[in-house]
Amino acid sequence: MFWPMLAIALGFLGIAVLGVLGIKVFIEAQRLGRQVARTTERINRAAEDLENAAGQLARTGEALR
Repeated sequence: MFWPMLAIALGFLGIAVLGVLGIKVFIEAQRLGRQVARTTERINRAAEDLENAAGQLARTGEALR
């Protein structure tokens, strides 16, 4: 009777450990998603700044002609 109860206890412990690890992975995936969103916004802002600067440079070049 000892071995079946030990097997059940170890099985439950294994499922509990997997549950905790799953929660940790979920939390880190959410954090990574937020970081990717912030980085995407920064890249878009930098692309807009670059586009504006290129437009100003083109206008300056046309004014020099």
